[in-house]
Amino acid sequence: MSECKFCGSGELSFFQAKERMLGLGGIFRYAECLGCGSLQLDAVPEDLSVYYPSNYYSFIPLQPSNLLKRILKSLRMRLFLGLGLDAIAPRYGFWLKKLNPEFTCRIADVGCGNGQLLYELYASGYLDLHGFDPFIDADKQVAPGLTLWKKRIEESGYTFDLIMMHHSFEHMEDPHEVLKCCYRQLKPGGKLLIRCPVADAQVWKAHRELWVQLDAPRHLIIPTVAGLKIKAEQLGFVLDEVEFDSSDFQFWGTELYRRDEILDESKIAKFFTKEERQIMHKKALQNNLEGEGDQACFYLRKPLRS
Repeated sequence: MSECKFCGSGELSFFQAKERMLGLGGIFRYAECLGCGSLQLDAVPEDLSVYYPSNYYSFIPLQPSNLLKRILKSLRMRLFLGLGLDAIAPRYGFWLKKLNPEFTCRIADVGCGNGQLLYELYASGYLDLHGFDPFIDADKQVAPGLTLWKKRIEESGYTFDLIMMHHSFEHMEDPHEVLKCCYRQLKPGGKLLIRCPVADAQVWKAHRELWVQLDAPRHLIIPTVAGLKIKAEQLGFVLDEVEFDSSDFQFWGTELYRRDEILDESKIAKFFTKEERQIMHKKALQNNLEGEGDQACFYLRKPLRS
């Protein structure tokens, strides 16, 4: 690697990180850009499948809802979006409310995994939903108006009102091509939501290769806010807003790695008291407010006129 994939700087500092989530080991070299601060894996393994076993979280079976639950979810969504009743917001409501897509909008989820998020949108009344993931078993019509495609979005002939990437962007090797494709396949005025880890994080600066969201070697790129802004605007996007949404996971996950443990949520009670978790939660909220959380939402827009 000779230059940063986000800002193009040739000033890179290299460091090594170990696979820790599954306890597989292996050492991987990452580059840190001394210009924008973004991170990138120096050499992607030929076969990444070993690092995505069948029990990886995005491959667990989709959990459908019965008719009554779907009716209630649809009613909740319309009350939440129509009347602004935040008390009944779904857990993904904070970013959906900002995007505020029409129920008839064509929506894509890139790196959709089992399609659970799209299914929740279907159950809530959205009518034209498409998931893209080359690692699922096969194309699947999950429900009327909801299709999961075993391919990349650039292989689709559709254009979209909204494209979403929920913690999939960091698993992609080339941010230039990813963003270029999204720009091409968005309708004029269309929106792109990217939620991903960011190297602005205080926990990254404090713990470096032990940071849980470095996640070697699955995370191929981790931008800073500045780095992603440079690349997105270079390709024609307008960055409307950045919102940090990190949680206490950054602290307890990193602490497990510091203790040479794998990422096992069942060990939380063993190592951390309820009071310690509350402190972590408050610290995460404070870091978000200060722009030092370890993940963020990027609200991007394709102008009506390019």
